[in-house]
Amino acid sequence: MKGFFGTWASFNADLNLLVQIAMGIALLAGAFLARTKRYSAHGVCQAVVLIVNLPMIALVMWPSLHVRVLPQLSRHIEKRYYAVAMVHGVLGALAEVLGLYILLAAGTKILPHAWRFQRWKLWMRIELALWWVVLLSGIGTYYIWYAAPRSH
Repeated sequence: MKGFFGTWASFNADLNLLVQIAMGIALLAGAFLARTKRYSAHGVCQAVVLIVNLPMIALVMWPSLHVRVLPQLSRHIEKRYYAVAMVHGVLGALAEVLGLYILLAAGTKILPHAWRFQRWKLWMRIELALWWVVLLSGIGTYYIWYAAPRSH
């Protein structure tokens, strides 16, 4: 099924792009909640984004990377079509894992006290910045894959 942005993208790719942008905005809203000392709402907001992102990764992004990029990577790493997707995928995995770690450390008693962060604000700011780098690289991936003139 064709997407709704008028590019080469599928409906799933277009929907994923919208969901990812909405999640990036939600993370900024969550940061604002923390800044205004509404920590419970902040935690819920950030946790929902992390959890909603898991099926997006599993159903849209990972299959695309696995089928379209990984088999071609060793022969075409110099091509931006593959390079930008790989950078996005690696940074995205790092952001998701770090976010889940922060969620476990801050929102549960699962991790031992010694494994928890001491400087929460620093790590949460790093995570927010990393997430936005990933979001922007995802927008770049979308553009190169679906909107830019074909050259891969």
